[in-house]
Amino acid sequence: MSKNNTVFIGKNKSFWDRNRRSEGYLLQRRAKQIAISVARALLMFGLCFMIIQPMLIRFSTAFMAEKDLYDTTIVLVPRHLTTENFQHVFNLTDFPNSMINTLWSSLLVSVLQVISCTFVAYGFARFEFPLKKFWFACVVLLIIVPPQTIQTSLYMSFANFDIFGIFTAINGKPLNLRTTFLPYALMSLTCMGLKNGLYIYMLRQYFKNVPDSLEEAARVDGCSTLRTFTQIMLPDAMPTIASCFLFSFVWQWTDLFYTRNFFSTYSMYSTQLSGIVSRMARYFSADASVAVVVPAGRQQQLISIGVLICCIPLIILYCFTQKTFVQSLAMTGSKE
Repeated sequence: MSKNNTVFIGKNKSFWDRNRRSEGYLLQRRAKQIAISVARALLMFGLCFMIIQPMLIRFSTAFMAEKDLYDTTIVLVPRHLTTENFQHVFNLTDFPNSMINTLWSSLLVSVLQVISCTFVAYGFARFEFPLKKFWFACVVLLIIVPPQTIQTSLYMSFANFDIFGIFTAINGKPLNLRTTFLPYALMSLTCMGLKNGLYIYMLRQYFKNVPDSLEEAARVDGCSTLRTFTQIMLPDAMPTIASCFLFSFVWQWTDLFYTRNFFSTYSMYSTQLSGIVSRMARYFSADASVAVVVPAGRQQQLISIGVLICCIPLIILYCFTQKTFVQSLAMTGSKE
């Protein structure tokens, strides 16, 4: 009998015959594979349930009438469906004006942060300059140190903004920029905005992984440093840049610290949502001069609806960009 026929016959033997020939090794391996698969499935189900369950509860609560909140027989499916709760939240959060302001500010800040961080990360990855390790340590500190530690300095710097005394010499006093968008734009362009240290680190890791021979070949062909960066390095780095943009947009979308400090004159959704409880008493009062006590269950219901409305745009954004996001994470590994 030929060797090929022997292999073919071996493949068609029953599992128990092959297990007996292997002295039980085949059964042990199959049991181990099944146990690992079951454990992995249970772990993934638990993780997914932990993530999805709060959203399911908020979605169910959003359509409940107020009397359903205190009915112990109702768990997830409401007995009295209503969309009136959304109208209350829209009125309490100045929707859609606050949502539009949040959208344009998040987009603009994200673009400014990505542009500045890309240039800085490329410089750290490809050039040698004095005190390079010290400056990169400062970048790491941007990730570690919370922005609240410099809140007083930020307030004083932009409430009395001056450059070498120029504005004081012209106007007789420094400028107060806290009520404008300019302070945060300046911070974003100088890599001092929200989570800028993380974006610099991610982009630096990507640029460090690009072979030096690619830039050397570009120089041989006559490309300048700027042209090499814009036409060769940037196109390949777009997945990582897109990931940094998504991070920046999401964090800016839900930010309260910088929004309260620099966007106090704008109606922003995050600030409106954070103060929604303080406005409920007047909103539900028939007499504007008298405040009513809103039950805690009702307060939590409207807060949950506000959080759900805040999360929906981010979920939609992730659904359209998840491929780019996962690809960028795979490309940003460190290479030592």
